[in-house]
Amino acid sequence: MAEEQSLPNSPEATTTIVQAGPVSTWLSENGFAHDSLAVDHLGVEILRVEPELLLPLATALYAYGFNYLQCQGAYDEGPGQALVSFYHLIKVGDDSRHPEEVRLKVFLPRNNPRLPSVYWIWRGADWQERECYDMFGIVYEGHPGLKRILMPEDWIGWPLRKDYISPDFYELQDAY
Repeated sequence: MAEEQSLPNSPEATTTIVQAGPVSTWLSENGFAHDSLAVDHLGVEILRVEPELLLPLATALYAYGFNYLQCQGAYDEGPGQALVSFYHLIKVGDDSRHPEEVRLKVFLPRNNPRLPSVYWIWRGADWQERECYDMFGIVYEGHPGLKRILMPEDWIGWPLRKDYISPDFYELQDAY
């Protein structure tokens, strides 16, 4: 289990070391670049991945046994900050009572948030990536049908971004 420790002789709020968990250790041993983040409140290991390394790392994790994409989503860190696309993976196997879990996070710039689609690895990413595109404007390159899923096709903007300004009108179309 990863633990967060302060560096000696440094301000605790600025620099911490996160001990690598088992998945991070395996990825490092096999040459996959990533950063370990602190585990979440349930002890799930969280890894930071660069956008261009997402597909090779995701493919390696699939081969390692993470065959189930439980959840893919996104969130906005705030106006002027990064958009984050995350992937919660589970290793479904013999020990169904305590499956191994890992979460990947990809931090993207607001002005051009693009990363490759994982649809071809986990088909369950289909509608989840479409929803993240629709609500945050993250473009999942290689997705077979990336288009709006919740908002009308002609909607302007990305409603779940924290800097989104709602229009002061809403036109009901085809109400009758």
